[in-house]
Amino acid sequence: MGKVSRNGGSEAANRSAEPVHPGERTNPEGKAVANSLLLAIPDDEFHVIRPHLQFVCLPQRTGLHEANTKLEDAYFLNTGMVSLVFTTRGGESVEVGVVGNEGFTPIPIAAGFRRSPHCAVMQIGGEGFKVSVDALETVLPSSPRLLALLHRYAAVHGLQVAQTAGCNRLHDLEQRLCRWLLLTQDRVGSGLLRITHDFLATMLGTDRPSVSLAAGVLQKKRIIEYAHGSVRILNRKKLEGSACECYGIIQAFNGELALR
Repeated sequence: MGKVSRNGGSEAANRSAEPVHPGERTNPEGKAVANSLLLAIPDDEFHVIRPHLQFVCLPQRTGLHEANTKLEDAYFLNTGMVSLVFTTRGGESVEVGVVGNEGFTPIPIAAGFRRSPHCAVMQIGGEGFKVSVDALETVLPSSPRLLALLHRYAAVHGLQVAQTAGCNRLHDLEQRLCRWLLLTQDRVGSGLLRITHDFLATMLGTDRPSVSLAAGVLQKKRIIEYAHGSVRILNRKKLEGSACECYGIIQAFNGELALR
């Protein structure tokens, strides 16, 4: 239990009430906040959610929630990337969306839903903050800016998911691979992506030989360099030129989000 200060409050409570400015925010344990949504809300709203921010390390392939089970926790990433994955009854899987430090997951909680048809898994390992859904629901009525940002992000992400669905159906694997690599680099801020071909094949809804063939074409063009367990982007401009139009459309959605 925290020590009681002279004014009758605990030291932990006093720390959570200290002035915190965008770009300098931390949780009560002093872990820095780098999530765009948590940095965008005003100080008074951040003070309300701050005591509920539990710092978590999230290694690659960590599962954040399963499909069609009760959602218990929300995640606001500082680093890394989450893949939202749809899996059929027959066990076939495909990625339908990604989330980085620009957003949060599970997205359905923004509308009050406690279940999602998709599972969430850390595609690229990172770290961030976990908040129980119960605590978040308690905080939101007194946090109109945060609530508006969650709703806006949910809407923008829905547009991205729809674009991804069309892309997976209509564009060839090489174009889709380029789109995926660009979106991933945007979120992790690095040209070196720690990802296996098997996992990448699952995300793109295909098989490993097909991914290896498409990656081989890009490697011959000196756009990427790939080895077991990693892909390195060598030429970002050429990668953008090899992607389908879906990357630009999705980026435009993200740009709209950043303007608010």
